[in-house]
Amino acid sequence: MSSDAELQLAYRVGNAPFNRFPFPHFYVPDVFPADYYRQIQQNLPDPQAMIPIEQARALKGYKERFVLGLDEKNLATLPAGKRAFWQDLRSWLVGANFQSLVLRKFQPFIDQRFAGKSDVQFIDEALLVQDITNYKLGPHTDTPRKVITMLFYLPPDDSQRHMGTSLYLPKDGEFTCPGGPHHDWENFVRLHTNPFAPNSLFAFFKTNNSF
Repeated sequence: MSSDAELQLAYRVGNAPFNRFPFPHFYVPDVFPADYYRQIQQNLPDPQAMIPIEQARALKGYKERFVLGLDEKNLATLPAGKRAFWQDLRSWLVGANFQSLVLRKFQPFIDQRFAGKSDVQFIDEALLVQDITNYKLGPHTDTPRKVITMLFYLPPDDSQRHMGTSLYLPKDGEFTCPGGPHHDWENFVRLHTNPFAPNSLFAFFKTNNSF
């Protein structure tokens, strides 16, 4: 089954059209086969397996965000059945084939960002993330070390569609940010919110205006 899921994900991502304004991004529904998405739901970790992101990383101010890294150390804390499922998913989600596909898709933007640099190396990181009540972030462009961010939305149903990821445009047309701080909403216009719908993906290229 994982091969079917891998192929559908590759097909959906590889053929997804870019939205280029105000920064490169795309949103894709039905990224996994329906039966595989049901398996994902069945194998989601129990809440107690998740740890605060402030504990996993040197971060402050994210008390409502909990994570589980898809690496051997963290997956070892899961029951055997769930551990095996996520190990298998990680083997191709963070594998060379999918990484190559994603890098090729974003290649024009990568070439522009790293023009003149020959020693660029890319590192994959995969996290399961759970945000609890009241979690929200002000407009920001993500950390400077990020290049491509892919957010797989995994809710059980459509009841939380309104809680997706919003795209913002600064009211000051000259304003940019290399990344790090979160800014006040009053200085931005919300352009669009990608719905937090089951089995969907929002991906974007990190830029100085990817608010």
